[in-house]
Amino acid sequence: MLTIVVCILVLLALLFATRIREADNPPRLLFYFILAAVGIAYIGWRENERARAQRTADLHMRTVEALALAIEAIQHSPDDHLQRVRVYALELGGKMRLPQDQMEALRSAALLHNIGKLAVPEHLSSKPGKLTREESARTRIQTVVGAAILESVQFPYPVAPIVRFLHERWDGGGYPDGIKGEQIPVGARILAAVGSLAAMVSGRLGQPPMKIEAALERLALQSGQAFDPQIVDLLQKHGHELEKMAAAQAVKTRRDTAAGQSGKDETAHAALNGAGIPQPNFLTSISAARLEAETLFEMSSDLGSSLNLDETLSVLSVRLRRLVPFSSIAAYVIRDQELAPEYVSGDNFRLLASLRIPLDKGISGWVASNRRPIVNGDPCLEPGYVNDSKRFSVLRSAISVPLEGLEGVVGVLTLYHGDENAYTDDHLRILQTISSKVALSVENALTFRRAESSATTDYLTNLPNARALFLHLDRELARCKRLNASVTVMVCDLDGFKEINDRFGHLEGNRILRIFARSLQDSCREYDYVARMGGDEFVIVAPGLADEAAQARAASLDQLARAAGREVCSESVLSLSVGYAICPDDGGDAEKLLAEADRRMYIEKQRHHNGDFTSETAPAVSHHPVV
Repeated sequence: MLTIVVCILVLLALLFATRIREADNPPRLLFYFILAAVGIAYIGWRENERARAQRTADLHMRTVEALALAIEAIQHSPDDHLQRVRVYALELGGKMRLPQDQMEALRSAALLHNIGKLAVPEHLSSKPGKLTREESARTRIQTVVGAAILESVQFPYPVAPIVRFLHERWDGGGYPDGIKGEQIPVGARILAAVGSLAAMVSGRLGQPPMKIEAALERLALQSGQAFDPQIVDLLQKHGHELEKMAAAQAVKTRRDTAAGQSGKDETAHAALNGAGIPQPNFLTSISAARLEAETLFEMSSDLGSSLNLDETLSVLSVRLRRLVPFSSIAAYVIRDQELAPEYVSGDNFRLLASLRIPLDKGISGWVASNRRPIVNGDPCLEPGYVNDSKRFSVLRSAISVPLEGLEGVVGVLTLYHGDENAYTDDHLRILQTISSKVALSVENALTFRRAESSATTDYLTNLPNARALFLHLDRELARCKRLNASVTVMVCDLDGFKEINDRFGHLEGNRILRIFARSLQDSCREYDYVARMGGDEFVIVAPGLADEAAQARAASLDQLARAAGREVCSESVLSLSVGYAICPDDGGDAEKLLAEADRRMYIEKQRHHNGDFTSETAPAVSHHPVV
C-alpha cells in the first residue's frame, strides 16, 4: 500500500514540477509540491515506526518463547508439550472470539504459565503420584510467584491474572484465592483446560502419552468441577482438529529449526565453536545440565544407602546409563593381585564375568596399577577377552577409571561400547566426579562383607558357625513347610578328640578338625549344608535325606573321622557318634530338631563309650527309631 501511495505522490510531484514552468501561479503549485513531499515523508516515517514496532513485538515474543522453552527444559517437559498448549489455547480463544488484547495475553500466558515453578523444589515439581499435604502446600506458591514475576514485566495486556488464577477451579475448590465460575479470567479457564489436555496427550511426570480420544474422555469427567463446561464442550467438539494442528505445527517447527541450523554462516559457526565442534541446541544443553545434576545427586544418595555391594553397583549402573552410554559395564575389585569382576551387566555378560585381569595388564589392569584413567581404549587388550563376532557382541571402545578409597585403589570401573571412539572428555569428567564416592562405597561394602563373613564363619575350619547354622536351618524349615517336604538334621561328635589334644597337643587337634571338616564337606551333596556347632561337634542339614540313607551316611562319616585321626596321629584314636532327626516327624523348628538329634547322638556316644561298638568298621550311629 505504501508503495502505491509513494508512486502516486512522486507522479504528482513530477506533474507539479512540469506545471510550475507553465503555470500562471508558480507559488501555489510550489506549495502543493512541498505538501506532497511532507506527506511522503510522514507516510514513510509512520511505516518505519510501524515496522520498528513490529520488530520489537516480534523480538519480545521470541524472548518470551526462549524463556518459556528454557523453563520447560529445566523441568524436563516433553518437547511438544509447550507447542501443544499454545496451539490449543490460541485456536480455542479464536473460536471463542476473544478480543485482541486477551488473545495476546493468552499467547504469552500459554508460554509462561509455568514460570512460577522456578520457586518449587525440583523433587516436588517432578514427583509422580500424590503429594502430601505439606508438599501440596509448598507447590501452590507457583501461581503467586509466577504472577509476581510477570507483573514486573509490565505487559501491555493482562498476562499476570491468567497465570495467577490458572489453578482455580470452576467449582471454587482451587487456589490461591478460591474464586469460582466466571470470576476466573477466561484466559485462565482456557489455559487450565487445554493445559490438562495437553499434559495427558504429551505424557508428563513419567506417565505414558494418551490418545486424544482417551484424554478428551478423561477431561469430560471434570466438566463443571475443575473446568468451565463451555470450554470442555468446545474441546470435545474440536479436540481432534486441534491435535492435528498441533502435530502439523510441531513438524513445521522441527523442519524450520533444521533448515535454520543447516543454513548458518560457516564462519560464524566456526567462531562460535572454536575447533568446529557442532554447537548443541541450547535447550538440550540446559536439560542435560539439569539431568546431570539430578543424577549425580541421586547417585550420591544411593551409593551411601546400602552396604550390599551387588545392590549398590546395580543401582549405579542404572543411574549412570542416563549420563554415559555403554554396551557393557564392569566393576572390578582387586583380589590376590588381580582384578576380579564384582559386577557385570550388558552385552557379553558371561565373557566379562569370566575375566581375571592381572594388575598392569590390559585396559583395566593398567588403570588399577597406574591410577590413571583411559578413554577409548581397545577392549581386545583385556586379558581373556575374545573378539568373536559369531559368539559375542563386538566391543570397540572402553573408558576406565580407578576406584581409589581411603586405603588405596580398591578396583576399577570400566564401561565398554560397541562403537569406536564412543567416549569424550565430558564422559571422563562425569566418571571422575563419581569415582571417589563409588570407591568409598565399594570399600565399605567389602569391609562389611568381610565382617559379616567372619560373624557367620568358623575361623578354624571356614565352615559356617552356629549362628549361620540357625539362620540357614530356619530358612530350610520354612521352605519344607511351604513345599510339604522333609529335611534331616545330623549332629556329629568326634569320640576320642580330648585324648588327642592331651597326647598330641592342641595344634594337632586343630589340624584334625580342619582335615575332617574338609572331608565332611566334600562327602556331602551340593545342596547339603555343613556347619561347625562348636568344639568337636558338627551339624549337617540334608534336605530330603531318608531314614535308611541317613544311617548309611552316618557309617561313611565315621570312616572319615577315623581316617583323619590316622592321618594326623598314625593310629586309630578317633571315631564318630551321629544322631539325626527328621522334620516334620521329630519337630518343626530348629531348636527342637537340634535338641532331638543331639539327644540321640549322646545316646550313641554312651553306647560307644560302653564298648558296644569295638570294631573299627562298626557304625557309631543312633538309628532313628531309638528313643
